[in-house]
Amino acid sequence: MQMTSNPPKPWYKSFWPWFLFTLPAIAVVASIYTFVLAVRSDDGVVDDDYYKQGQAINQDLGRDQAAVKLGISAQFMLGADGRTVRVVLARPLAATPTLQLDVLHPTQAGLDQHVKLHADGPQMYSGQLAKALVQPRWDIELGDETNQWRLRGLWKTGSGEPLQLPAR
Repeated sequence: MQMTSNPPKPWYKSFWPWFLFTLPAIAVVASIYTFVLAVRSDDGVVDDDYYKQGQAINQDLGRDQAAVKLGISAQFMLGADGRTVRVVLARPLAATPTLQLDVLHPTQAGLDQHVKLHADGPQMYSGQLAKALVQPRWDIELGDETNQWRLRGLWKTGSGEPLQLPAR
């Protein structure tokens, strides 16, 4: 009696070697994708000069106190197009033809907008944002161009309600 033996299949025709090679290959591709994603997108959450910014915050507190002394308060309204901003002050400011409005994203500095507001009347100012405010929440800073005073607050644009900023 003669036994015929089948020669073994080459390794590349078997299932298990390919299965075992696939798992590390997927991990390598995913890590390369993660690296590329990290390099291309700068979220801007951590700033390099955070210590200097902390010192600047202490200096800026004087601007908040100046707004209280001057009795400045404001109401913000966003136009239907999402780009037009109108500010109504509680009392007129002498010789202030323009105001500086900073619309700041809480985490992404790339979405921040800085707008000059021009006087439309003794207490009314308006300006145009470069991009519509898509996010529902923004930090707002309103001040004069000489940085003597400032009002700050949190604007929830999705509510449709005007923002009231009293001097704090």
